[in-house]
Amino acid sequence: MRFLFIIQGEGRGHLTQAISFGQLIRSQGHELVSVVVGKSKRRELPDFFRKEISSPILSVDSPNFECDAQQRKIQLGKTIWKNALRLPVFWKSLQAIDQAVKTAQPDVILNFYDLLGGFYNLFFQPKARFWVIGHQYLIWHPDFHFAPNRRLEKFLFQLNTQMTALGADEILALSFLPQKKSGSNLRVVPPLLRKEVKTLNPIQRDFFLAYMVNPGYGEEVIRYAKKYPHLQIKAYWDKKDAAEVENPLPNLSFHRVNDRTFLEDMAACKGLVCTAGFESVCEAMYLGKPVMMIPVAGQYEQACNALDAEASGVGIASADFDFGKFEQVQKKDPEGSLIFKEWTASWPKILSEITEVKEQMASETSPTQIPAFQ
Repeated sequence: MRFLFIIQGEGRGHLTQAISFGQLIRSQGHELVSVVVGKSKRRELPDFFRKEISSPILSVDSPNFECDAQQRKIQLGKTIWKNALRLPVFWKSLQAIDQAVKTAQPDVILNFYDLLGGFYNLFFQPKARFWVIGHQYLIWHPDFHFAPNRRLEKFLFQLNTQMTALGADEILALSFLPQKKSGSNLRVVPPLLRKEVKTLNPIQRDFFLAYMVNPGYGEEVIRYAKKYPHLQIKAYWDKKDAAEVENPLPNLSFHRVNDRTFLEDMAACKGLVCTAGFESVCEAMYLGKPVMMIPVAGQYEQACNALDAEASGVGIASADFDFGKFEQVQKKDPEGSLIFKEWTASWPKILSEITEVKEQMASETSPTQIPAFQ
C-alpha cells in the first residue's frame, strides 16, 4: 500500500511518530510516497526529521496555537481569531495538499492530528482511505481522564479533535497502556517508538533532562536551576534562531532540538522533566526513566495528558519545572516497563491486521462514524 502522511508540525511528538510509522510500514513492504507538514512561523522543521523521514516533504501553512508575549501560555481567543483571519491562506494549503495527493496517488492518507487533514478529506473527497492517529483520539474511550472544571476548553479540544478526523475510515488512538475495548469505532494502539529508541542502552548519569515545547518556559527553567545549584540540567527547546548550545548557568545548558543527542541524553539522564506531550514521555517510559510533566498553560490537551500519564503510572504532574520536587521521585518499577515494552512490540501484528482487513473491505466499507462529544 502507498501512504501519504499529513503531520501537525507543532512540537516534536507528531514528527517522531511519523518517522516511527514510516519505519513500520516499510518493514511490512508498504511505501511512504509523500509527506505534508503543517508549518509555523514560530518553529523550523528540525533537521533530524528531514533526514529520517526519507520521503519528499511539502511544507504548508497550517493552523497553529498562538502564545502570549512570553511564548509560554496558549491564548485560545487569540488562536481562534488569528487562524480565522488566515482562512484564505489555509485554502491554498488545501489545494497544495490536493496536488500532492494527485501526484503521489496514495492508497492511504494518514493524518497526524493536523486540522488541514480533516478539512482536506471533507472538501476534496480523495479516493484514498483516510486514517487518523494520535493520543488525542483516546478522548473517545470511556476511561479517558478529562481535566475537570474547564468546560469550554474541553469542548474546544473535542471539537478540534473531531475536525481533524472528519470522514475518517480508521481512528487509531495511541495509549500508554492497553485499554479495554470500548465498543465504539475506535482502535486503541501502542505508542509509536522508533528503532533508535529501542536500541539505546539506559544508564544513569548525574543530570536531569528537560524538554519544553514552548521556549517561554526557558526563564522558569533558569529560575529553578538557580534555586537548586547542586542539580545538573540539560534542557532542549526548538527556539527559533537560538544558538546550538547556550550556558546561562554553570549547572544548566540549553540545546536546540537535535534528536540524536536528545535520545542519547534521555538514555543517560536521572529523569525527564517536560511539558506534558506524549511521545517524549513514552520514550522515557520505555527506557525506565521517571518523568515529571508540566502541562502548557492554556493547553487543555496537555492537562488531560498529565492526568492520563499519572493514572497509567507513567510519572507525576507538576505546575512548574521544580526540579527539587522531582529529585525525590523514585525510578519506575521494572515490571511496568516490561508491560510497556510488550505493548509497544505488538505494533507489527496490529498493522498487519489493519491493512489486511482494509484491503479486503476497501470497496465495501463506509467511513468510520466519529463518536459524539462526551
